[in-house]
Amino acid sequence: MKTNIYIDGFNLYYGCVKGTPYKWLDVAKMCRLLLPKDNIHRIKYFTALVTPRPKDPDQPLRQKAFLRALRTIPNLEIILGTFLSHEVTMPRSPIGSGFVKVIKTEEKGSDVNLATHLLLDGFRNDYELAIVVSNDSDLLLPIRVVTEQFGKPVGLLNPQRDPSVALIPHVLFVKNIRQNVLKNSQFPPVLTDKHGKFSKPADW
Repeated sequence: MKTNIYIDGFNLYYGCVKGTPYKWLDVAKMCRLLLPKDNIHRIKYFTALVTPRPKDPDQPLRQKAFLRALRTIPNLEIILGTFLSHEVTMPRSPIGSGFVKVIKTEEKGSDVNLATHLLLDGFRNDYELAIVVSNDSDLLLPIRVVTEQFGKPVGLLNPQRDPSVALIPHVLFVKNIRQNVLKNSQFPPVLTDKHGKFSKPADW
């Protein structure tokens, strides 16, 4: 089937990649391993540009290298949301012991962008099968519109341990992204694009 892949980058990262040695992830190879019988027509990767943190000032540089690697995949498009940091006042733990100011970071827009592209591509008949790489129950309504109104199946590649009970009844199948798939889906340490050669970040 002509298949489009819609990847929630932060959900994928925090669901099964963070804390592993498999951050240099070739998402196209991952999808081919999990969907060997499908014709992957288009991959859309939704994320936001991170900002430096005092304890990790090089995080944006690593992300930049990873996004550069993703752009070597011919049928992949990166759609950016925003990453916001702002100061908020929150209660200390335990409750009742006063308040403290903290820096709160939020990724905004990726879930809305993913839902919009999933619906628009379905309306345009750009796929026969849609695959959502996320476990975010906020995507329930667009998935239901695609399946119930457009009559197109949606599959779920789940990056977390347990798939969302809200999504399970509305998708054709669920496949968990396991560590052995991540291990076998890594980019080569050195890649080449139109700007020249570049390497996997040293501390990855």
